[in-house]
Amino acid sequence: MSLRKISSALISVFHKDGLEPIVREMDRLGIKIYSTGGTQEFIEGLGISVIPVEELTGYPSILGGRVKTLHPKIFGGILYRRDEQGDLDAVKQFDIPAIDCVIVDLYPFEKTVASGASHEDIIEKIDIGGISLIRGTAKNYNDVIIVPSQREYADLLAILKERNGETELSDRRAFAKAAFEVSSHYDSKIYNYFLGEELGSLRVTESQFEVLRYGENPHQRGVFYGDMSALFDKLNGKELSYNNLLDVDAAVHLIDEFKNDAPTFAILKHNNACGIATRPTVLEAYEAALACDPVSAFGGVLISNVPIDHATSLKIHELFCEVVIAPDFDKEGMAVMQTKVNRILLKRKETPLPTTQVRTLLNGVLFQDKDARTETIEDFKLATNASASPEQLRDLVFANKLVKHTKSNTIVFAKNEKLCASGTGQTSRVDALRQAIEKAQSFGFDLKGAVMASDAFFPFPDCVELADKAGVNAVVQPGGSIKDQASVDYCNAHNIAMYMTGTRHFKH
Repeated sequence: MSLRKISSALISVFHKDGLEPIVREMDRLGIKIYSTGGTQEFIEGLGISVIPVEELTGYPSILGGRVKTLHPKIFGGILYRRDEQGDLDAVKQFDIPAIDCVIVDLYPFEKTVASGASHEDIIEKIDIGGISLIRGTAKNYNDVIIVPSQREYADLLAILKERNGETELSDRRAFAKAAFEVSSHYDSKIYNYFLGEELGSLRVTESQFEVLRYGENPHQRGVFYGDMSALFDKLNGKELSYNNLLDVDAAVHLIDEFKNDAPTFAILKHNNACGIATRPTVLEAYEAALACDPVSAFGGVLISNVPIDHATSLKIHELFCEVVIAPDFDKEGMAVMQTKVNRILLKRKETPLPTTQVRTLLNGVLFQDKDARTETIEDFKLATNASASPEQLRDLVFANKLVKHTKSNTIVFAKNEKLCASGTGQTSRVDALRQAIEKAQSFGFDLKGAVMASDAFFPFPDCVELADKAGVNAVVQPGGSIKDQASVDYCNAHNIAMYMTGTRHFKH
């Protein structure tokens, strides 16, 4: 038979929120309730009859509460197969009552770790009885229903109210699936805690997810796994798409390079900055960023490192853009931007981002630390006779931050803390350089006095030669080529300042 009637239930939960309606419905249906400790007290406080598990097992809670439900009379009542004669004989012989429903949750291990608690407190939040009840009940879903978290309360309450506690096999299987999701997530978090910063078996787990309209293209499925609300308050607009999310991720990581700087505004398209500038005010920063490439800015993702004021909001409103991100928005200006109902406005929260990256590849997964290194002037090693002016050094730092967040191979030109042009995603460095020169010239930018940054070393002196002829006279690059000296020699012969950082910033 696929139908099973709930006649008895074991309830043992850490969180009591939402439990009262379920207990009252069980009481209405005459369901026998077993419980433990604080849950037992909670149910008794509602004036509802409850049987302590100690009466069932004949043992008290021992070892400071570490052992309460780990007993054959509990697990026997859960695990015995209702259509297996041998099991029926065993439970009769040992006087084991049936348990048809188990409501249990787990100690808040994740929250305890996140709180910065001591190792001892964290260890005490590793649940033993609860996880065993979840797995045991889920295994026997053919006969017993498991409620492994508060997320399933509404569904169980509907079964109690609408079907008087009668469950279908499909119900029990769905609850079992939820149970194994809970248990696997929990165990993964414990493993990752013990793993710490070491490298070991990979366990990636995320319970929250959002199904997207589609993936990178309409014929592909797409899902975001994570809690977007922890990062942003969404103030307006349609749902974020797969491609929006890629651009938002790129925008957030780029602007974080300027977190403590003067107002900085960036415009991104296809994960690369098409405009970015630092200025005394956010309005000036936006206008300078837009001037970098007003063509590519159309339909882009905009981000600011400071709140967006009213004047800047009005200017942004003139541009068609997909997403605008900022720490805050002027209320009147935001109201204007909200008149375009599809424009996505995201107010960013102070939430730490992961420090590692995971990427599927071939029949496996690549894992790496994020590129968290950002060079300062102190990291720049002068390799030439000529040196840069203080203004050029400032621009070199600016350009080097950009090059780190631009698709390789890449070259970035900057001047007066503003992107002039970049060559992105080219198969050779010299092609990236030519692309950047052509783009700068197409928008009428004078590269005389501009600086150049490269994400990797120059294999030949042709790059510095082309940059020199375009007007560039200060360069920063990682160095490390066996032909570094050829580029240095060219710079010395043409009065160009070159700095080396020793750090490559490939981005693929």
